[in-house]
Amino acid sequence: MLQQFSVFLPPNYILRYMQTDRILIVDDEETLCEVLQLNLENEGYDVDIAFSAEEALTFDLKQYSLILLDIMMGEISGIKMAKMLKSDVSTAHIPIIFCTAKDSEDDMVMGLNLGADDYIMKPYTIRNVVARVKSVLRRTSGNIGGNKSSSEKSNILQVEGLKLDLEFKRCIVDDIEVKLARKEFELLAYLISNRGKILSREQILSKVWKDEVVVLDRTIDVNITRVRSKIGTYGSYIVTRSGFGYGFRD
Repeated sequence: MLQQFSVFLPPNYILRYMQTDRILIVDDEETLCEVLQLNLENEGYDVDIAFSAEEALTFDLKQYSLILLDIMMGEISGIKMAKMLKSDVSTAHIPIIFCTAKDSEDDMVMGLNLGADDYIMKPYTIRNVVARVKSVLRRTSGNIGGNKSSSEKSNILQVEGLKLDLEFKRCIVDDIEVKLARKEFELLAYLISNRGKILSREQILSKVWKDEVVVLDRTIDVNITRVRSKIGTYGSYIVTRSGFGYGFRD
């Protein structure tokens, strides 16, 4: 007869397997980094440390769900590193929380204007940092596990090797940037956002050309043709249903 038994697992053990968000701490204060790492890991996060922006830039930054970033560091400041992250389509979606002793309003405004998601002043409590981290991850990933791909985040649309960065208005085709005119970009974004559906000409006109006084139906056809030619093999993903409209297939 099999003996029944139970195994007690501590809460952090269970949470660690539910929580897959990965956090990078970039700060030149080693003791502070270690304390933050310990406490965030106790909350179930996977946490890495870099003691400078230079070191952090050697990491595969695309794997992180959030970056805690100090401003005052070495030759590459936190501000400069944030600019680099936001200008790269592969890392632009990663939320950033600035943790810094700089407390002037100008520094705060500069950080937030760069796209930072929060700004914490030193000295701060660990409890405050953990609460801010949880809040930002809830707001930006939309799920506890944080396992959404970059294509599912609000500012990135991706279908295989075709990627649209809605924030920086960039179209990437198989890792090569392709120049699209404004209406071409907006048309493609609208089609991808509604992939699997056929959109009528009226729907496309009202969404992409809503500010125009007079637009001919032929304008849609011309722009569809241009977009198809510019995005290479992915042009075949744009389908035409005669009498109904256009769509982007799954």
